[in-house]
Amino acid sequence: MSTQPPTGGRLPFGVRLAAAMDAHGPLCVGIDPHAALLDAWGLPDTPAGLRDFSLRVVEALAGRVAAVKPQSAFFERHGSAGIAVLEEVLAALRRAGTLAILDVKRGDIGSTMAGYAQAYLADDAPLAADAITVSPYLGYGSLRPALQAAAATGRGVFVLALTSNPEGAAVQHARTASGRAVAAEVVAGAAASNAAARAAGELGSVGLVVGATVGDAVRELDLDLLAAGGPLLAPGVGAQGAGAPELQAVFGPARAHVLASSSRGVLGAGPDPVQLRRAAARAAAEAAAALRA
Repeated sequence: MSTQPPTGGRLPFGVRLAAAMDAHGPLCVGIDPHAALLDAWGLPDTPAGLRDFSLRVVEALAGRVAAVKPQSAFFERHGSAGIAVLEEVLAALRRAGTLAILDVKRGDIGSTMAGYAQAYLADDAPLAADAITVSPYLGYGSLRPALQAAAATGRGVFVLALTSNPEGAAVQHARTASGRAVAAEVVAGAAASNAAARAAGELGSVGLVVGATVGDAVRELDLDLLAAGGPLLAPGVGAQGAGAPELQAVFGPARAHVLASSSRGVLGAGPDPVQLRRAAARAAAEAAAALRA
């Protein structure tokens, strides 16, 4: 039970996510309706196909996984009709009581960042999610409007820290004037944001995105992921190559805080809902074996 009072009518995101991972396993399933996957499901690459695909995933998996992560780009590419589908998907997840992490990777300054925060983290926002992904590369302090909005409504953010794309290293591995890696500065920012939750013995609501296939980078950059005190969203699990050895090597003593993210590895089992559920159950069991042994 949280020692913090309910925020915005709900418990803090970190508390709710920890309970969901305990109940369903440390797995987040992405909704990534790109054209090839829609075609594989026998659906057209149209707003109607997008809607059919996304709501089938929600119906099959809601209440069975810790979280579902719609990728905003695949909805945005269909224009206003796609955004309307995204609103419907987020509403369906809310009704089902399944945590929604909206992958939007927003990052800006001042009133613009406040606008993004209002769009995704306000209680009355049509696109409100339980958490969103954000980019800190205008400075961790630029995230303040999103951090404040999330705290006020019991929601969360996942801050990009260490990604597995080859282009990311030029920024994330770079050293500041203090000699600390940029990624380590981001981790330190999250640790400061989560200090009160960690003192209360709770999982913080400011998470980090750390790729499951980053290899030795966590050790080489001296990142203390456990001290960050929040959840660690780990893309790259399953079809993208990361299994138990990679998860254990990358996350070490912070493994219990990891929420493994799988999209293609689960969605490729569709469109049959039974097969989707089986694939998600297998992925959740594999993640639990790797992260909670």
